Amino acid sequence: MKDQNNLAKLILRIGFGGFMLSHGIPKMMKLFAGGEIQFADPIGLGPTISLVLTVFAEVICAAMIVIGFKTKWATVPLIFTMLVAAFVVHANDPFGKKEFALLYAVGYLAISLLGAGKYSIDKK
Repeated sequence: MKDQNNLAKLILRIGFGGFMLSHGIPKMMKLFAGGEIQFADPIGLGPTISLVLTVFAEVICAAMIVIGFKTKWATVPLIFTMLVAAFVVHANDPFGKKEFALLYAVGYLAISLLGAGKYSIDKK
């Protein structure tokens, strides 16, 4: 049973972290594309800083979760980013638009509470 729990933690980490990379990598490309950055500024830090923080969460932190490195800490920026996406960026949108970000937030909260598991750098 313990190995099944560790396998489940690995699947959660790879699934949520890996899928988030598909959102973060295109945003990262915006940083390196040059020119004026067009990105939402949901908390008033400016579009460039907002994009950098989002890329940090969606690429760096997501990759850390996939490999299981500082997993509990890596979930914090992702949970924050997903809650901002749901309740600030999509504040006036119907629930269906918020749902995706909320599902990610719940997944990262579960990963944070469960920990990285046996198959992670955190356990080495």
